[in-house]
Amino acid sequence: MANFVPSARMESLRESPSVAAAQRVRDLRAAGRQIWDLTAGEPDFDTPTTIKAAAVAAIDSGLTRYTPVNGIPALRDAICKRMWARTGLQYSANEITVGGGAKQVIFMALMATVEEGVEVIVPAPYWVSYPDMIAVHGGTSVVVDCPESDGFLLTADRLEAALTPATKWVILNTPANPTGAIYTRDQLLALAAVLERHPHVSVLWDEIYDTIVFDEEVAPRLLTVAPHLRDQVFTVNGVSKAYAMTGWRLGYGAGNAELIAAINKLQSQSSSCPSSVSQAAAVEALTGDQSFVAVSLASYRERRDVIYQLISEIDGLEPVMPHGAFYLFVGCSGLIGKHTPEGRTLSSDQDVVLFLLDHASVATIAGTAFGAPGYLRASFAASETELRTAAAAMEKAVATLH
Repeated sequence: MANFVPSARMESLRESPSVAAAQRVRDLRAAGRQIWDLTAGEPDFDTPTTIKAAAVAAIDSGLTRYTPVNGIPALRDAICKRMWARTGLQYSANEITVGGGAKQVIFMALMATVEEGVEVIVPAPYWVSYPDMIAVHGGTSVVVDCPESDGFLLTADRLEAALTPATKWVILNTPANPTGAIYTRDQLLALAAVLERHPHVSVLWDEIYDTIVFDEEVAPRLLTVAPHLRDQVFTVNGVSKAYAMTGWRLGYGAGNAELIAAINKLQSQSSSCPSSVSQAAAVEALTGDQSFVAVSLASYRERRDVIYQLISEIDGLEPVMPHGAFYLFVGCSGLIGKHTPEGRTLSSDQDVVLFLLDHASVATIAGTAFGAPGYLRASFAASETELRTAAAAMEKAVATLH
């Protein structure tokens, strides 16, 4: 058998740090370790019964064949209605694409537009996959540090300073992974003013956590405050987080018809179309009873308050209160430089994460993976009992440091 020789582009591609962390948890559990997993970027709830029933009905009715590349008409119609309800803007079927999860939709949008010489502005902290998706297509990530003092959000001044003639995209993720940060209306207006002066720049608006908002009914959207930027904004969303459907792999995008056509062409040559059964389930998710969204949101809010308080009481850890999503971003610089009972020095956030895994059996993800050294991310998409147990184990372990 000939040796496998990877293409040059694979040299720029890492395994997803969040996927790797989740696999590490599975491996440890398979070896007999009890691990409190705070890495998970998915709801711990089951998919609502009505959605599962819609999938079963689709199977029974024979909806098990290829669909149009960009999704069944009923789903595209549901997405258009959702965009109208969220933004007040009317989208047509040819401005909608449907893929195997929001992650795939983002990947295909970047594949359709990014090549060598193209720059993409990525505010940090960022979702772990953005820079690698850009790099694998030959583009350059222009990482803009957005410190805690700015709420981990991109300011208009920082955006203006990062723009060049080579800039094609700026990625805005709100509510944000890993920080739970949300842009205010005034902040979005300031960003919009910059974008108006640079019409060659598009916005990849990643709103996958849009229903998980704690302090206001609806998070402000760029298209709501600046609808005239409609052709510059590509909105990406899906059903994974809002409806506990991570394994159904169904995401969508709405934007410029030419971009959508390019994405659909790529999909026609890759996966052909999204899962027909998942599409039927997504129609029910978007158009059916929404009580699950409200119930799960209330639970996330309670969990957020619990884990924030418990982590706040641990010396050396400084959590930042999230306004959306289901992650707690925790400053851990207070532990860096300390020594473990075995005499090992904690020199980085990754060392802190490994210490908590080894000594507390609590799995988190280092902030370095998100472009933010000195922090760690803990998911609170877990039961309150699990969160309390994990926090107690962390406190006990940290107390052994000196």
